[in-house]
Amino acid sequence: MASINEADHQIVSELEAAAERLGKVRHAIGRVIFGQDEVIEQVLIAILGGGHALLVGAPGLAKTKLAATLGRVLGLNEKRVQFTPDLMPADIVGSEVLDEDETGRRQFRFLKGPVFCQLMMADEINRASPRTQSALLQAMQEHHVTVAGQRHDLPRPFHVLATQNPIEQEGTYPLPEAQLDRFLVQIDVPYPSLEAERRMLFATTGATEAEAGTVLSTTELLNAQRLTRLIPVGEQVADAILRVVRAARPGPDADDYVNRNVAWGPSPRASQALMLGARARAMLQGRLSPSLDDVAALMGPVFRHRMALNFTARADGHTIDGAIGRLSGLIA
Repeated sequence: MASINEADHQIVSELEAAAERLGKVRHAIGRVIFGQDEVIEQVLIAILGGGHALLVGAPGLAKTKLAATLGRVLGLNEKRVQFTPDLMPADIVGSEVLDEDETGRRQFRFLKGPVFCQLMMADEINRASPRTQSALLQAMQEHHVTVAGQRHDLPRPFHVLATQNPIEQEGTYPLPEAQLDRFLVQIDVPYPSLEAERRMLFATTGATEAEAGTVLSTTELLNAQRLTRLIPVGEQVADAILRVVRAARPGPDADDYVNRNVAWGPSPRASQALMLGARARAMLQGRLSPSLDDVAALMGPVFRHRMALNFTARADGHTIDGAIGRLSGLIA
């Protein structure tokens, strides 16, 4: 029994130390990205959960700068790819080239694409063709790529931050629902508040700009991800997760509103995302176990891209956020 208590005490000490370091991470990012505290928290939740995030927001809201800053602060090798209609799968995963050595012997050599990094910024992912989107999303799910029958593993950790512009939809290829489901969260990036925009105005138009330094190493981040999965989840929180996920799907577990207005609901991946997200949010806030408030706070980011309203509901002015708001009442 003493050894068990000793092991628990060790985990608690590690969690407290990790939470303190993550607080410094948030502070370092906040010095560069103004007025987006909730967005920063949700991105860190996705990374601590070992997943990927889809950022949806208008141009100029520092989505690309957020990815670059995250890479620097977390000590990750970061790359950015601008998605365009003519982008090919090989432009992302890499390709084989034919080399000839000094003796005249020819052989194929694999040239790695930009997906071989630890943090990839997929800018305007919906501008690329479905074939190219699928190449990236397969790598996200399987953490390896296969070229000419050979498997090539991606680095650890590996995270994708993809962006979409909700305003301009001409010439885009919206991600299918099955592919959207591979993102742990969808983060809506709002305009900053007046005070945040004022701070940004003076901080970014002077002679110098603040830069974030490295706070975590790759090893420390991997350890934080491991600790996130060790945080205990109470039965009450687990029951709430299952209740809201199942109630969001049309069927016997849903109420009349969902059955009338929702075309399809979240998959079991939503349950996993809520569980991981609740654990990660608790760690970020220095708590040793998640609460019902964590589940409620993450329902939007987890459900938003995993639900769809039917045509009648959209015509009547219903929204996904409105449906999620109704479901949040089930958390008690």
